[in-house]
This record gives sequence, structure tokens and C-alpha cells, in this order.
Amino acid sequence: MISPDVARPEVPLAVPSLKPPAASEALEHMNFRQGEFWRAIPAYRDVDEAVFLDHIWQGRHSVKTPDELVATIQDLVPPSFIEDVRAGFHRAPMQVRVSPYMIASIDWTDPYSDPIRIQFIPLASRLLPDHPKLSLDSLHEQDDAPVPGLIHRYVDKALFLPLNVCPVYCRFCTRSYAIGPDTETVDKAQLATDPKRWKAAFEYIASRPELQDIVISGGDTYQLSAKTLKMIGETLLAIPNVRRMRFATKGPAVMPSKILTDGAWLDALTSVVDQGRAMGKDVVLHTHFNCANEISWVTEKAMRLLFERGIFVRNQSVLIRGVNDDPRKMRLLVKQLGYLHVHAYYVYMHDLVKGVEELRTTVQTAIDIEKFVRGTTAGFNTPTFVCDAPGGGGKRDVHSFDYYDRENGIAVYSAPSVKPDRWFLYFDPIDRLSPAAQARWREPGEQVAMVRRAMAAAGGAA
Repeated sequence: MISPDVARPEVPLAVPSLKPPAASEALEHMNFRQGEFWRAIPAYRDVDEAVFLDHIWQGRHSVKTPDELVATIQDLVPPSFIEDVRAGFHRAPMQVRVSPYMIASIDWTDPYSDPIRIQFIPLASRLLPDHPKLSLDSLHEQDDAPVPGLIHRYVDKALFLPLNVCPVYCRFCTRSYAIGPDTETVDKAQLATDPKRWKAAFEYIASRPELQDIVISGGDTYQLSAKTLKMIGETLLAIPNVRRMRFATKGPAVMPSKILTDGAWLDALTSVVDQGRAMGKDVVLHTHFNCANEISWVTEKAMRLLFERGIFVRNQSVLIRGVNDDPRKMRLLVKQLGYLHVHAYYVYMHDLVKGVEELRTTVQTAIDIEKFVRGTTAGFNTPTFVCDAPGGGGKRDVHSFDYYDRENGIAVYSAPSVKPDRWFLYFDPIDRLSPAAQARWREPGEQVAMVRRAMAAAGGAA
């Protein structure tokens, strides 16, 4: 009870505002695709929700060939598009594998421009010549592999690659030298895909006390059985020097229903996370959303379940032309991820990957988009834009270059704590340069001269 001697504060009838009410665009990130959207696909027309969400059904009905694509989408596209796809499959360095969830998320009224089609289904008509400085293993991961399937580049972190398969195959995969079956253009390198090789990786990690952070990737940890995921997690937790662990998967973006329907896999991940927390060790999930079109009510439900289990999720995107290289599209993705309790961590410059030159963007594009995105949401939900420096320099803040020749598309980076006294070069896609610069790149002698001038300007040897 309030004493009659205490003055009551006056409550204003209306709260003054320094800003006008937010436009509807500011709330767009709270809206997700609803309903049984997959029924618009002819092959899924009679598939009910329980069947469509089943992860086993999703895996079995993934599209792997042009004929399977035709059988799935039927008359949604003209014959000319299918012929373009057939030719694209023939030239692709990555095997094609697209989940029904992704097929159902594509706008088949405009497949040439659809951001999901761009990521997973190659079209011969859109391919560009590879950059002359491209190499199959552009990040030189194999140079930093002390044993098969383990990359030790940074002092305190290693990348463990226990498998070479994924629920889908991304055309832009930086590990196209090893992931998936051989193709007509690439014979794949071998990773640590059997327990004997895993043992060698574990022994190496245990022998190096400076290794405190282990990323488990591949391939994709979505494809590990529950038993294997738990075994790998518990083995790494038992190594005294391991303090942090990240399970990497694109699964939540391309097949979110697995989190809802594969209870054994989710329980295995939860068990490793809980054991780690009890031991004072950090175990998290790293995933890979590239655009808002990948997100639906299924995603929202799956991410909520991870949140309820206490599983911390970070996201790593790749900056891809036609997918998310628009400032507003990137802002929407970042804000949607934050709404789903997925922390936007990195946006990578597209690596110099064989056969996908039309997907790459310029360093300047990344700088401009980061400037636009920063300040639109909380800092811990705002990604850092990075260039994974070709040649093994590791992740560099995209605008931390030592020199950037915008005219010729050459960015020079140094990595003093990773590989001191070396320079690493990232090259913008040639078709985005001026006609004069494109002409210079057609001349081998000019290529050498441009690189030398950029290195000299960065402070390296000419």
C-alpha cells in the first residue's frame, strides 16, 4: 500500500518518440515461408507433412541427375532449361545432389535467377572461364595436412575432416578437390574417411598441446551416424588440451527437418554438448545459410529445438553473385538469423573454385555490403566479412589488405601470425573489371607484371 504522504509520479499520456515508427520492411525478418509449399512441385504434390519432413525420405529423394530433376519438376520449366542443365552437369567439378527441401524452395517460374538454383544446379550457359590464377585446392589445405584428413594451419586450431559426403553438394565448395564422388573434370583427393585415419588424427591432436580448438567438418557432420558423431565428440573431449569444438554442417539450411525427425542424431549432439559443458569445454554447431530463401517455418521450428537443447549455433555464409551480393538481401539474412538465435559469424569471399567463376564477386563488393549491414542489428549478430587468403594465409578481415589494385582486381594480404613473411593474393573475377583490365588479363606477360606491381605496392618484392 502506498502512503498518502508519498507523491505519485505523473505518468505522461503519450511517450514522445525521437524516431518515426519502423516501416514494414524493418519487420520482414520475422516472416517465414509457411504452409505445405512443397506441394507446388509435381513429384511432391501428394506428399503429406510427416513424409516430407522425414530425413530418410529427404535423403532418398534428393536429385542427383538431370533425369531425376525432370521427373521431379516435370513441366515447370521449358525443355531448353533442361538441356542447359544437362550440359552444366557434364562440366561441373562437383557432383550434384539437391534435397527435396531445396528443390521446393526454388522459384521455378524464374530458375535462371533463383538464388538456390544458382548454388546447387549448374547451367552451362552461365559458366565463365576460370581465373588464370585459380588452382583446384586454392587454399592449399593439403600443404597444411600433417596426417590425412587433418588441417593444422593456425597455431591453436585444427580442422578435422572425417568424411567426404554431404546432404547436398554446393557448386562453390572450397573442398571440391575432395568432396563427393569423382566427376568428369576432377579426381577427388582422399580424406580421413575410415577409423584408422581418424585414430592418426586424434593422436596428432593429443601430441600437440597448443591445439585447443577443433572444427569437425568434411564433408558434413549431418552425414555422420549418431553413434559416430558421439564417438568423435567424446574422443576429442577426452583429449586434455582440446577446449573448444565445432561441428560444421550445412544441414539446417538444406534439410532442417532432420533436426526434427532424427532424434538419435540430435540426442548424440546434445550429449556431446552437455558433456563438454560439464567439463568446462565449449561445443557448438556451425552452419551455413546463404540467403533468406532457404529459411521457412521448418527452419524456425528446428532452430527453436536446438535453442531449447542449449546448443549454440553460429553461421558462416559465402558471398555469392546473384545470391546475397545485394546489401538489402544480406541485411535480411543477417536479421533473420538473429531472430532464429543463429549468430552470424562470417561472410566469406567466394574462394577461387574451379568451374564457378560466375558466382564470385569483388573485394570492393564485400566492403560495401559490410558497411551497409553494420549497425542494422546487434554487433554480436553482425558477421565479419573475411577473405580466406588463397595459398594458405587463413582468414583475413576483407578490408585488412596491404594493398588493393581495384583496376586490375588484385588484393594483397599478409598473415603475420599464420605464415609470416609471405604475401597472399585474392583476385576479383575478370568479367567485373574494365575492358582495358580484361585485355591485360588475356596477356600472360601482363599478368606477371600486374602481380609484381601489386606485391611491390604492398611492400613485398617486385
